[in-house]
Amino acid sequence: MDFLYPLSRLSANKSATVHSLICGGEMRRRLQDIGITAGTKIQCLQKSPYGDMTAYLIRGAVIALRSEDAENILVYN
Repeated sequence: MDFLYPLSRLSANKSATVHSLICGGEMRRRLQDIGITAGTKIQCLQKSPYGDMTAYLIRGAVIALRSEDAENILVYN
């Protein structure tokens, strides 16, 4: 396995695999509910020009996440 980094650092048009979530409570539950669990492949589709939101392809659905939420998702290539 390569090194772990937050999903927010994934470049546009690149893919990574979820290793773990580093948050708890409602945010953890929300991320799990949209399919973000260990082993899930995620592709970064497009980053907002201002960096606030990023569109990701997750299990066949396009999901927009705030940068602060994507910081809680550790991924690897």
